[in-house]
Amino acid sequence: MSGVEDLDRHFREAVAGLRSAARAAGPLDSRTALDLFDAQLESRHTDAAARWMQQQGRGYYTIGSSGHEGNAALALALRPTDPALLHYRSGAFYCARARQAGGVDAVRDMLLGVAAGAEEPIAGGRHKVYGRRELAVVPQTSTIASHLPRAVGVAWSIARAKRLGTECAWPADAVVCCSFGDASVNHSTAAGAINSACHAAYQGLPMPILFVCEDNGLGISVPTPPDWVRRAYGNRPALAYFAADGCDPQAAYDTAREAVAHVRKHRQPAFLHLSMVRFLGHAGSDAEAAYRMPSDVAADLRRDPLLATARLLTAAGVLSPQQILERYDEVGARVFGVAKEALESEPLTTATQIAAAIAPRRTELVAAAARRTSEASAAPVGEPVTVAQAITHTLADLLGSNPEMVVFGEDVGRKGGVYGLTRGLQRRFGTARVFDTLLDEQAILGLALGAGLSGLLPVAEIQYLAYLHNAEDQLRGEAATLQFFSQGQYRNPLVVRIAGYGYQRGFGGHFHNDNAVGVLRDIPGLVIASPSRPDDAAAMLRTCVAAAKVDGTVSAFLEPIALYHNRDLHEDGDNAWLTAYPPAAQHVPIGRARTYGTGTDLTLVTFGNGLRISLRAARRLEQQGIGCRVVDLRWLAPLPVDDLLREAHATGRVLVVDETRRTGGVSEGVVTALIDAGFTGAVRRVTSVDSFVPLGQAAQLVLVSEDDVERAAGELLPGGR
Repeated sequence: MSGVEDLDRHFREAVAGLRSAARAAGPLDSRTALDLFDAQLESRHTDAAARWMQQQGRGYYTIGSSGHEGNAALALALRPTDPALLHYRSGAFYCARARQAGGVDAVRDMLLGVAAGAEEPIAGGRHKVYGRRELAVVPQTSTIASHLPRAVGVAWSIARAKRLGTECAWPADAVVCCSFGDASVNHSTAAGAINSACHAAYQGLPMPILFVCEDNGLGISVPTPPDWVRRAYGNRPALAYFAADGCDPQAAYDTAREAVAHVRKHRQPAFLHLSMVRFLGHAGSDAEAAYRMPSDVAADLRRDPLLATARLLTAAGVLSPQQILERYDEVGARVFGVAKEALESEPLTTATQIAAAIAPRRTELVAAAARRTSEASAAPVGEPVTVAQAITHTLADLLGSNPEMVVFGEDVGRKGGVYGLTRGLQRRFGTARVFDTLLDEQAILGLALGAGLSGLLPVAEIQYLAYLHNAEDQLRGEAATLQFFSQGQYRNPLVVRIAGYGYQRGFGGHFHNDNAVGVLRDIPGLVIASPSRPDDAAAMLRTCVAAAKVDGTVSAFLEPIALYHNRDLHEDGDNAWLTAYPPAAQHVPIGRARTYGTGTDLTLVTFGNGLRISLRAARRLEQQGIGCRVVDLRWLAPLPVDDLLREAHATGRVLVVDETRRTGGVSEGVVTALIDAGFTGAVRRVTSVDSFVPLGQAAQLVLVSEDDVERAAGELLPGGR
């Protein structure tokens, strides 16, 4: 078999050889069997249409579902209100779900996605995904099982929302369906997500998720070892295992119903292992002849799920072979008619149109939400606090104001976090709202993504910036893309608190002094907050939580560990780093900087620990007659460009003090912003070295210092002052 025509010819010839039977009660009722068959036919013909559209120059996606049409039985075993996060070979599932719910033309949805048409109802032509809010199908790219941690978070959230008395996006007895391929099951993301579901269920926590492995025996060209999936997942604690031939409609439907019923009744996870085949290669460009034997392809053809359903229908007397072929042609004609219409659909035409769904910003509504606080707040407004104390008080205020808010991460519960910032919150607000997770950053972020998607307001903690890199794709590939792929129909409001940066005393080394934020800065729509002073920490955290609630914003809240408990600025005991805890009305708009001083000789632009370094260096420079102003960026994305330009023009000379690295550091973005805006003054930057941070005193050799700032300032000023 080399292509669509061969697959079509084999089906026709095989059906023509079937024999009709006297009408009798079939194992599937006739209506369900016909719905299943029609969904399979729609999916198969849509694959053919997608390849035809590619030949016409207007088809951009050819990863098809041919051979996986047995997942239509899975859809019919579920309810149309059960949230589904699907594998990219889920065409028949999507068609069957649309038939269940009614009012949705699944074929049109899929082919507009293939054509990247702006009218496509979920992603608006931005990507070919399966998704519809009306169908409870959440759009996913499903690459390397990246959607599994979120699916676990959705399952966890159903019971937790009920326990908290907050509204959930899903019915209280819903089952979360999450499907993936046999190659993806080996990825650390899948292994971690399934483990986290089992870990929760083992402790008795409700976890109503059905993991569905659609096993076609191939990872593009690499065979999956026979029986590997069963061996790996068939005997896991707290994970019920079900298996069936996914090409047999009766077996697939019966086993799927059994698995769904188990999850729905026991609120515990299950693993449904469906054996599939794959036709037409991995995608349009995949030449299977290079790595598959003809005998293997022939064996798969004999298992064609469409042919198996046709046999069932004829054996039960529901349809004759001739009626099967007539139905096949009728659906094919309709699908190709929709394909022709999709060829004429309007594509996205402007960059503004494309990016509109990434990160909406309703600043006035965010400001209003940020100013609200609990009337029962116990925060000491006006009293001097450290950065750590400011964050603790603000978390308490926010938990008191937002009953749907949850705070979690490793060690945040009884211990109160590595640095004590969540101490006392669990005792005050309960274990349902402030709790520990297992040690897995992907699981922590996946839990947050599922919670936000389901109606909760998650504030997750990652212990150290270096640990975020283990799970950064959950922000890049999942959190930041959801509104992009759904035109804002789905969103995952989220604040991720991350302890980071260098300069720790007595607890050093790279993993606890990571200064790399480049992986965050290039994620479209991600807000990066970087407070330095206690009052800013409180006000900016309010803003991030408000933006999550109002706009579904995803924020990384970078907390400078070295400044958590710092009290002094210039001399020991001056308490000049303390600030008054700000009243509820005070917040910091996203993308606004803060300026210290009014000097006219030099503008120091900085953030994080760099603010304390720059303020100390500015004092030394002022003693030499050099007047400085220090700009704390506060937001690393979006950069406060307007404030930056104003303060740059005030002196005509800018020195960027960047504690991140010279390559990929924040200063690159600052300098570029100045140049793009036409700034013609002098610009220089002083940064940390392109190195990991070593242990002990050696760290000072690679991190930017006050001496570095003073020296660079002297070189930048006229005459090398």
